[in-house]
This record gives sequence, structure tokens and C-alpha cells, in this order.
Amino acid sequence: MRTPTGAPTAGRAATRAEYCVIACAEAWRGDGEILASPMGTIPSVGARLAKLTFSPELLLTDGEALLIGDVPAVGAASGVTEGWLPYRRHLTMVMGGKRHVMMGASQIDRFGNQNISCVGDWRRPRRQLLGVRGAPGNTVNNPVSYWVPRHSARVFVAKVDMISGVGYDSAAAAGPAATRFHELRRVVSDLGVFDFATPDHSMRLVSLHPGVTLDQVRGATGFALSVPDEVPCTREPTREELRLVREVVDPRSLREREVRA
Repeated sequence: MRTPTGAPTAGRAATRAEYCVIACAEAWRGDGEILASPMGTIPSVGARLAKLTFSPELLLTDGEALLIGDVPAVGAASGVTEGWLPYRRHLTMVMGGKRHVMMGASQIDRFGNQNISCVGDWRRPRRQLLGVRGAPGNTVNNPVSYWVPRHSARVFVAKVDMISGVGYDSAAAAGPAATRFHELRRVVSDLGVFDFATPDHSMRLVSLHPGVTLDQVRGATGFALSVPDEVPCTREPTREELRLVREVVDPRSLREREVRA
């Protein structure tokens, strides 16, 4: 895929969506042979990019019941089947900590409690969402990260209306059964990257995407973030990473539809 002038697409400056892809890909760095379960377009591009570059041992699925041995473009069918992964085996991998999922969040609070179930009192919700789905089991059994394409105070809230994914304070209150394998790796939004590497496991700002200010993030967050003295920019994609994203993993530029320019 080339621009009208004939120059490689990797020569264009990285977009906000591509910085988000890099930030999501970094969540799987060093995971080794573990199942990557990305939910959303940009996490899917990120997982594929990670496998093609710094995390070649990552396992990918076709989204149904197969482990795949290639890295097809997002939305394309795999041509190589590596193994059978029916729901029962998938659950076994989850319970055994052999999976790192990147989920979405309709609400997330400062300790990482996530809500994808309802907005308002669960007995009479103002809005019904997906339901808790597999969020509780995911968060207490294997590493979990989150992707939020629209960072706002409606999503980053002081307290979630209902706990679907278990945060650090809730896991601690539940005891060893919930904390043994509990790990929230990172949160990526269209404004920056966050983690919970603080003494009380409250959310910390790790990096800002280019063009984003600290005041912008604070104004779009419904609680006080932990902020280091120096906040770096999110890592810039390399030229080769941009080529892979634009020409191999996401040639239809689906990533640009998920993040505002």
C-alpha cells in the first residue's frame, strides 16, 4: 500500500490511533506463550503487531474455536490452523492464568474496578449494558488490561455503578482467593496510558499521547490520578512497526475509525 506519490505509507507521521496501537501492543510485551485476547479493533491490531515484532510466542485465535498459526489482517480469515480451542479449553486457560485479555470498560474507577453491566442502580438502571459477562473470572484468574477509546469523566469515574471486572480494592476485600492471580496490567485510552503501580494500587498516569496535555487528562477523569513529576510521551512507533500496521495488519485503516483524530 503506497501513497499517491509512491512513497511508502510508513513514511507518514504516526496518527493518534497508531500511538494507541503501540500502547496496546506493549501490554503483551514479555508475556511469552500466552493467549492474547484483544477486544476491540485497536487492541486486535496491537496484539497482532506484538506477535509480529517483540512477542512472537503470543497465541492468537480466530475469535471462535481455533488457535491460528498466522497473523491475518484484522477482519480477514486465517489460513493456518494451529490447534482446537473450544469453549471448555478456553475456560481452562483462563482459570490457569494462561491468557491476557484486553477488555473494554463503560466505567472504570481509580482502583481498576470495571463496569460493563449497567449505568445507575442495578435494580432500576438508567441504561442496560452487556452484563458482567466473563469479567469477574478474567480479572481474578489472569492478567487483564483495558482499552477505552473515548476518555471522559463518564468512563473514568470515582466509583463504578456495578463491579464487573474486579479492581485492586475489591480483590483485597475478597481475600486470597481473589488476589492470588489478580493483576491489572495497564489501561490505554485515546489520551494516554495508565497503570496501578502505586503503593495503594490507585491509577497512575504513565504517558501522554502526543498533543495531549496533563490538564486535558485531569479534566476528563472523575478522580485524582497519581501523576509522576515527569510524564513522558507514549512511545513512538518505529518505521517498521508503522509499515506492519498500515500494510499488513490493518491495511483498511479500521483503527482510525475507533479513535478521534
